Amino acid sequence: MWIVSRYGIVLLLLLAGSPMVWGGPDRIIKVLPHYVDLQGRHAVSPSLFERDAYQAMLRQNPPKQGGRQFDIQWKARKRAGRTLQLRLELVTIQHAKGSPFTVDLDVTPTGTFHRWKRVKLDKALTDRLGEIIAWRVSLREGGAELSEQKSFLW
Repeated sequence: MWIVSRYGIVLLLLLAGSPMVWGGPDRIIKVLPHYVDLQGRHAVSPSLFERDAYQAMLRQNPPKQGGRQFDIQWKARKRAGRTLQLRLELVTIQHAKGSPFTVDLDVTPTGTFHRWKRVKLDKALTDRLGEIIAWRVSLREGGAELSEQKSFLW
């Protein structure tokens, strides 16, 4: 037979209302910018060490680059009729911070679990943009910004 003290009931009520249990705030968790090779790969094996070595090799050999890719990990609460956007902004040689190159993606929130969204920029576009100096990713609802992650130079 279970004996629950009033302290146990208070603890259960506190945990039930915790953001950790119900998913927490809408947010960008992580952004991973990568070079991709001519076959569209950002790594040749699942090892993080090998991925970093492959990224260094691609960075030093522009003819082997096939574009850029941004993997965005995000999380948002699910509500009826809710539409969100992920916005990727890039400051490049061709686009100053006052007018960055922008990519908007519509996303659908799924509730308590995080999601990944991949933004691929092909070789022709990255050649036209020039070197990427800084980036910023924001999660938006309507015109309001809910969360952001940005590079050091933003």
